[in-house]
Amino acid sequence: MKHTIIAWMEDKPGVLSRVAGLFRRRNFNIESLTVGHSETPGISRMTFVVDGDDRQIHQVQAQLFKLINVTAIEDVTNEPTVIRELALIKVRATSANRAEIIQLVDIYRANIVDVDVDSLIIQIAGTEERIDSLVKLLNNFGILEMVRTGQVAMVRGSNAKPPIRHNGVS
Repeated sequence: MKHTIIAWMEDKPGVLSRVAGLFRRRNFNIESLTVGHSETPGISRMTFVVDGDDRQIHQVQAQLFKLINVTAIEDVTNEPTVIRELALIKVRATSANRAEIIQLVDIYRANIVDVDVDSLIIQIAGTEERIDSLVKLLNNFGILEMVRTGQVAMVRGSNAKPPIRHNGVS
């Protein structure tokens, strides 16, 4: 089962490497990993998606807590969440098919962020399934290049349970 876990950690050199090393040593494949600043200065927020059973995920969380720079962890897999991903897709565009590509972009509420003589760069944010669907359609025109951010997640509502802190206090 895929699990979405959020970890808050001190924004210091080497922390990401230690977290990735922990997953490598446990033979976990990280399907998605996104790191960025959080609302707290000096604290980064990491969202990762891994495949494993509940016991394996609990073990990973326990190991994450052993890393001194990790301040909090939350498994949001079974929580009501908003999960999004961003993709930039460079697609081959000719004068003959450009209008059709633009129509698809509009249907998916995506944006064209760069136009060239023979290509378009499309930006789309949404669920993994929505992005996969647009990618499948754009494959018919020829995808020249693509990058995806991986998932970011946030629990819905203001009354969400607080993440588990290092010392067990919320």
